[in-house]
Amino acid sequence: MIFDAHLHVIDPRFPLVENHGWLPEPFPVREYMSQATSLGICGGAVVSGSFQAFDQTYLEDALARLGPGYVGVTQLPADASDAEVLRLHAAGVRAVRFNLRRGGSAELADLEPLARRVHDLAGWHVELYVDSTALPELVPRLRALPRVSIDHLGLSRAGLPALLRLVEHGVRVKATGFGRVDFEVAPVLRQIAAIAPDALMFGTDLPCTRAPRPFTAADIDLLRDALGPELARQALWDNAVAWYRLPALAA
Repeated sequence: MIFDAHLHVIDPRFPLVENHGWLPEPFPVREYMSQATSLGICGGAVVSGSFQAFDQTYLEDALARLGPGYVGVTQLPADASDAEVLRLHAAGVRAVRFNLRRGGSAELADLEPLARRVHDLAGWHVELYVDSTALPELVPRLRALPRVSIDHLGLSRAGLPALLRLVEHGVRVKATGFGRVDFEVAPVLRQIAAIAPDALMFGTDLPCTRAPRPFTAADIDLLRDALGPELARQALWDNAVAWYRLPALAA
């Protein structure tokens, strides 16, 4: 079984926002499921993209259609009310995303107060889409937060030392976007798993908007070959199910 810890649903029935003059093609729930079922995916995390900004309507609709094995990762303005956080939690949202690479989310200045507030209210963690070359100056701030994950293996070879330091302190890393990074993926997967076997969480990143190379099923084989059976099982299922706090799937 596979838990897809990073996927996008793009439904033009709901608001979309141009990002640097670009809008994505539709990728509704039915199209995602047509690919996910054949891969053995049994749950996942629907992640809000820059082009969805603070819209929650698409995410609530997607989670209702996908069912209880799926959770949401949303973008929230810093002034979102406590009641809104709790309402979204009831709908299946489990994290707030800061998109430092492409925008559409709250600003970096809001990171600590918003991260602490959503964690205290609902146990949510923070997910960062950030180039790891920006991590050195963020390390002290991220280490001080209760729960943090970083998308797409941090993207850049140059930032790997900072990423690995964060892994040592409990930060999780999404094994996603293999076609987005500028390094050989397998050795980096092994490095992260050697530091913290519970750190890696696989995701397809479907539909891979703006990725130089989109996801293919061979990426799953790459991960399995790199990590071996036990660590691969953790990265493909156990780690994300525990991180997103889905006891029904863990049973």
